[in-house]
Amino acid sequence: MTDPAPDTPPVDPVRARRAQIARASKLAQRGGYSLFGVAVVTFFVGFFAGFTSTIVTIIVATMAVGSVLLAPAIVASYAVKAAERDDLEHGR
Repeated sequence: MTDPAPDTPPVDPVRARRAQIARASKLAQRGGYSLFGVAVVTFFVGFFAGFTSTIVTIIVATMAVGSVLLAPAIVASYAVKAAERDDLEHGR
């Protein structure tokens, strides 16, 4: 069994988990904002071409799913940033 290289810092499990949450949050934010974009484009298509039941369903569904993705992702993103800032302030 070999020892890790002496210049390799130990992996902090809290920071590793925090990095996972940050990545997941970023991905969810991209998805949520993308769905909002689809809803806006679909709204304008419906505005100029006429609102059919399919267009309204697409708008409502993308807004609902985008909101479900985006709300917790924004909260998690702020939580990760606050935790990192607190660690830096307290020298951890």
